[in-house]
Amino acid sequence: MGRPLRTEQFSSEEVGIVHCVQRCVRRAFLAGVDAETGKDFSKRKEWIRRRMEALASVFGCDVLTYAIMSNHLHIILRNRPDVVEQWSDEEVAIRWLRIFPGKRLDEHLGEPTDHDVQTLVANEERLAEVRVRLRDISWFMRALCEPVARLANKEDQCTGRFWEGRFKAQRITDEAGLLACSMYVDLNPIRAAMAESPEQARHTSAYDRIQSQRGKEIASAARELKAVPQEKAAEEIKTIPAKDLKKIRAARLRGTREKIPRDAWLAPLTMNPKDTSEKAQIHKKGLRASDKGFLCLKLEEYLDLLRWTARQGPFGKTERSKVPPRLAEAVAKLGIDLTMWCDLVWNFKRYFGRSSCAGSPDSMSAYADSHSRQWSRGQASVAECFSS
Repeated sequence: MGRPLRTEQFSSEEVGIVHCVQRCVRRAFLAGVDAETGKDFSKRKEWIRRRMEALASVFGCDVLTYAIMSNHLHIILRNRPDVVEQWSDEEVAIRWLRIFPGKRLDEHLGEPTDHDVQTLVANEERLAEVRVRLRDISWFMRALCEPVARLANKEDQCTGRFWEGRFKAQRITDEAGLLACSMYVDLNPIRAAMAESPEQARHTSAYDRIQSQRGKEIASAARELKAVPQEKAAEEIKTIPAKDLKKIRAARLRGTREKIPRDAWLAPLTMNPKDTSEKAQIHKKGLRASDKGFLCLKLEEYLDLLRWTARQGPFGKTERSKVPPRLAEAVAKLGIDLTMWCDLVWNFKRYFGRSSCAGSPDSMSAYADSHSRQWSRGQASVAECFSS
């Protein structure tokens, strides 16, 4: 069975959750410590995180979970066409021009002016195309990876590929698959022996959420959704030396720089059980697309389950303790066999690594039916992890 088309896995026209994996070329440690040369490129992990944070403030995509490793990254995204449809034409234009203005100052994007915004708004066909792209996961990943590659090549004084190729996409078909995949992503540094606990696993969504619980804040990387007046831009060009002007505009482009909770740009973890409607729940502070959660778990419950799963060790461990009773209900109600929970998470790649989707056997079968396929790869093997 060949790899499915992107259009078969997710569509910009409907809300969907996708697990994306992007690897460095030749799987080299281009965002960590290179064992061959001894060079440390770990600072690039923060480049990637801040770029994700900036894009979360502009695109109609919620960042649910992420982990940035030394030679690859994981990110679970939920596109929100329902949110994008409620943006005004001017808002769509300024969001797009903040990421793709069509002009550049060194390695920094130029600032859009109010004239640029109105020009785009006046072009109805182009604006409709831009509105679709702002809710497209493929365009989110493109906007994430290309600038990082360019900056890394500039630092290394080289040309060529930084990323291996197009990202791998895996559709998440239900909450059971989403919980297991989220845990798998958050536990990646522990699985790779880079950390011993979620509290030490930097550049993961779990680390951000834990730090936020402790009151930690960061300088926001969110894009300011305002256009520069054409007159002001022209005056700056006339009066400010080119070298200083680049610094001024680059500083503005880096974001608002206000202090925010470390996880404020991530989608809230907990879904509101009282809200059964299909409301978009648009975020009003300009840090992310929406305020809609994605799991029927409280954050404390998720982190407790994550810590307990981390203590059980990677997939090589044969003897594991039982899931604590206070956490067992959350796992069992999703149909997951409690004795197989750790195996499902630690061996997530074995069960779903070659599959175009991840979830319970029933939801994977339904996904295959909806795409005129007889079955989804992995649905038979993963059945042992679910109660009959």
